Amino acid sequence: MPGSHPAASRAPFPEAAAASTQDAQLRGNLRHATHTIRAKRAKAVAELDDWGALRAAGAAVKDRTLRHLDHYLEQLEESVTRAGGTVHWAADADEANRIVTRLVRETGEREVVKVKSMATQEIGLNEALAEAGISAYETDLAELIVQLGDDLPSHILVPAIHRNRGEIRDIFREKMAAWGRPAPDALTDDPRELAEAARLHLREKFLNAKVGISGANFMVAETGTLVVVESEGNGRMCLTLPETLISVVGIEKTVPTWQDLEVFLQLLPRSSTAERMNPYTSTWTGTADGDGPRNFHLVLLDNGRTDTLADRVGRQALRCIRCSACLNVCPVYERAGGHAYGSAYPGPIGAILTPQLRGVSGSLEASLPYASSLCGACYEVCPVAIDIPEVLVHLRERVVEGGEVTLRGSKAVIKPAKGHAAERAAMRASRWALDHPGALRRGQRLASRTRRLHPKRLPGPGRAWSDTRELPEVPAESFRDWWARTRGERGTK
Repeated sequence: MPGSHPAASRAPFPEAAAASTQDAQLRGNLRHATHTIRAKRAKAVAELDDWGALRAAGAAVKDRTLRHLDHYLEQLEESVTRAGGTVHWAADADEANRIVTRLVRETGEREVVKVKSMATQEIGLNEALAEAGISAYETDLAELIVQLGDDLPSHILVPAIHRNRGEIRDIFREKMAAWGRPAPDALTDDPRELAEAARLHLREKFLNAKVGISGANFMVAETGTLVVVESEGNGRMCLTLPETLISVVGIEKTVPTWQDLEVFLQLLPRSSTAERMNPYTSTWTGTADGDGPRNFHLVLLDNGRTDTLADRVGRQALRCIRCSACLNVCPVYERAGGHAYGSAYPGPIGAILTPQLRGVSGSLEASLPYASSLCGACYEVCPVAIDIPEVLVHLRERVVEGGEVTLRGSKAVIKPAKGHAAERAAMRASRWALDHPGALRRGQRLASRTRRLHPKRLPGPGRAWSDTRELPEVPAESFRDWWARTRGERGTK
């Protein structure tokens, strides 16, 4: 059934990554693509002397909006309704899928064309439509490759980043005919031929579709305007040709004014595609006679965002504008690939966003905050200054210690995740030692005097850490003792 694909893996990140890191072809594809994209991005960003100020402005606008999100969402609903659109509120993925399925059925159609959308990937909309007998056709080139290959996206910006040209050629040859216009018999892996095959295949979909489904990069509260930025033009075809347009958008995509939007239209293209401006920036406000869709529906998606907003540290993840810059500099993502993260949001942003949207009770979600070396490269390139390492450490504490969180709008206390007893014991022992300087000093001296007897690998639960690294050698004396000896001063008591 067009629109369906296998469910994402629910294996914990270490297990999924252990398999993907053994795929030499995958690692080669990722290395080439991420290094190319991040080099182009660095050059584009360097052109702006005020990039730091622009970045700070983007973070400030997002924070202000999130603090008053209730007000701006009500303003957005009023503006969209006034412009002729209809607003629907979806508390979770199931409700959003029910709303969209009902709206499509009411048109009498059984096929829809789609603009690339992380929100619809998040809620599994294609699968829900397929179960209802509705075929959803992806029109973004990379999303088309993923869909034809019965695959899953592995990158926010370039969903088929894990595929090379030869693999794409084979997918087009083998699968395109089952979805519509077939690929040419003599198709090669030349990029121009691949693009032309996709263009001819998709043109039939655009001209026949009566229903389009999209997300949005931004929603302007003061006018009710939605914004989609893209590089291929397929989005504009989906947004203008169908009679009915349904947009599923996370509530955090709201910005107060057009003036605020200007900041993000400078930040996003340079951080994502390394362009000074997006080739296609489509905006629409409700409906208009004789221009674009006659029916417009906006589905505002919560699905854990309100719970995330209640977390003072974690809420900064909602600033994200989905540029994917953090993926392209992450050493973990480069080696493990996007599928190992088990959700629509791979890489560093997925490691903090998915556990907050879903909670950390599942083994996959509890493992994601550890899918990082905490090197900080993601924070350095983030165009809205999300301190991803800070949130990762914050979520690790939640996984290990449990505690009070907000679930579905209500306060709740969660238990520590299983499998972290040794870590909790080690952290508590460390805290006690640091609170007792005398005991710490004696322990340091004992470790120094017995350093020749120390193993290179840890036993028991520590084996997982030392399987990939040797224990650091203990110095012959502690810093305190070195200071007392070289400075001629007595050690601190």
